[in-house]
Amino acid sequence: MDCSEERYLKQLSRLYPTQAAAAAEVMNLSAILNLPKGTDFYCSDIHGEYEAFSHILRNGSGSIRLKIDDVFGDELGDEEKRALATLIYYPREKTEICLAQESDAMAWYMRMVPQLVAVAKRAAQKYTRAYVRRCLPPTFATLMEELMAEDGLGMDKQAYRRALVRSAVESGQGPALVEALGNLVQRLAINQLYILGDIYDRGPAPHVIMDALTEFPSLDIQWGNHDIVWMGASLGQRGCIAHVVRNCARYGNLSILEDAYGINILPLARFAMSTYAQDPCTAFALKGSPAISDAEREMCEKIQKAMAVIQFKVEGHLIDAYPEFAMEDRKLLSQVNPQAGTVVVDGVEYPLLDTHFPTVDWSDPYRLTPEEEAIMQRLEQAFCHCEKLQRHMRFLLDHGALYKVHNGNLLFHACVPLNPDGSLKAVNVFGETVAGRALYDCLDAHVRNAFFSSDEEERRRGRDLLWYLWLGEGSPLFAKSKMATFELYLVADKAARKEVKNPFYQLLEQPEVIDGIFRDFGMDPANSRIVCGHVPVKAKDGEDPVKCGGKVLMIDGGFSEAYQPTTGIAGYTLISNSYGFILAAHQPLGSREDAVLHERDIHSSRRVVERVDRRTLVADTDRGRELAAQVEELKALLEAYRTGRLKERA
Repeated sequence: MDCSEERYLKQLSRLYPTQAAAAAEVMNLSAILNLPKGTDFYCSDIHGEYEAFSHILRNGSGSIRLKIDDVFGDELGDEEKRALATLIYYPREKTEICLAQESDAMAWYMRMVPQLVAVAKRAAQKYTRAYVRRCLPPTFATLMEELMAEDGLGMDKQAYRRALVRSAVESGQGPALVEALGNLVQRLAINQLYILGDIYDRGPAPHVIMDALTEFPSLDIQWGNHDIVWMGASLGQRGCIAHVVRNCARYGNLSILEDAYGINILPLARFAMSTYAQDPCTAFALKGSPAISDAEREMCEKIQKAMAVIQFKVEGHLIDAYPEFAMEDRKLLSQVNPQAGTVVVDGVEYPLLDTHFPTVDWSDPYRLTPEEEAIMQRLEQAFCHCEKLQRHMRFLLDHGALYKVHNGNLLFHACVPLNPDGSLKAVNVFGETVAGRALYDCLDAHVRNAFFSSDEEERRRGRDLLWYLWLGEGSPLFAKSKMATFELYLVADKAARKEVKNPFYQLLEQPEVIDGIFRDFGMDPANSRIVCGHVPVKAKDGEDPVKCGGKVLMIDGGFSEAYQPTTGIAGYTLISNSYGFILAAHQPLGSREDAVLHERDIHSSRRVVERVDRRTLVADTDRGRELAAQVEELKALLEAYRTGRLKERA
């Protein structure tokens, strides 16, 4: 035993001070290695659609209903199974409705609690009792453990278990017990949740999603471009703030800023309503059909225009400050001919849809007016000092990254930037030229510097890089030639609006290109896959989310209501269990109330995209390899105890 090994084993002996303790942990870990792997759950591009996302988590993407079918077969009818499923998904709300309709509440509890327990036992089959015990709420831990310990081989404890349920109901804890059992089934249905970016923007409730995720026990996030721009806004980065506010106005979601995060937009609203009082702002019509009044709609349109102009100005200064970003062609205010009412884009002159820009000095088009400067200063202060926003962004930092390599899966939001020939695209990041995994690692470090560096210059550059990650051509989160915000608002010709995707998307079906990406990330091309989102899959047109023979799985299926006409569905989820990979395509959810009152589930079509020859065990996973290494270390400790090289501490 060399010195370093001896030091390590001495430290390990503090945790396992005797042969018995070390041997017990060897037995425990060795047994865990032979369990089936847990269920991993992947989704992307949620875009603020809390109700649909929440329902899919609650029903385990359809897996909980399958467990009900497994447990009860023909014992329960379809109506009874729907009722039980809804009780599991929404235990508090459904219990209240059922009890209001029942004449004998105790009989209802004595019927439904055993059904819930049976489904919970089925969901718990592939986990250790210690893990299941950790999932139990402290209030009901003993009671639920007793109920789930029933083996069905005898009736010795039947009266005892019925008495436990009766006692809980009589003491007023019946609804809480049902809720605890429903939540337990939900938790056991998903072992690990992976979100591949874009929690924010478009939909009305990203803040509610963030609150829900903070309660999720096992979570990993890959940041999307719509997440990164909110992260930048939280640090006061002006380009990011301008986008966030403009986008909230565009979708009629200003309540996210005002009500959810307490950001006062009244000064901005006054400025916009005054500056554009007689302006119909027809080019700035809202996206979708938000449920707001005509007055609110008018205000959103005027705020949207006011912030768009401010955004163009702010971005002009950022482009000048960072020539390495190579975005000079995005400075379009200086390409406007105000007399002719035209703009030059990529060398072509186009007529403008709107020529009313009262805050633009055409001799110095990127200068903010004193009123615009005051607006931005107020917004900077509001974003930087919003406690809830800061808490949500730190949660993204703590549980997220730009990419992850896990169990042979390469997870990221959009792409690995490529050149047209399939080689890795080199990107200039503050003078450092990087590509592939090195690019991801470099950018990730700068993101964290923006929040944590003690050097003010590093923090400033990190903040501004967050803006570049939102819309830069070399950003692996954006993956397009340009963000045509100016053209989408102000130029009718679609040729000017065209955003060309990175060659990654044209080369998805070429195995040699995808294998090159795997090798760059240190992965074995023979058994690796990419899982990503960002670009909606047009399922209604027959597009297949499974690319390159299963090497690439693109799972943006349109959680966002705004994208559902494009995709024809309402989102994908990917489920990885011990039998392989299943892709679920979801139909829209009517409403939470409809799901509870009328027991309407989201209809999901499930497709097996990969089935393994042998059931995957914990030993076959990255976590299993870590546990196997711990077993070997413990065996070395046992040997040291047995040979007397280390003395037992007890």
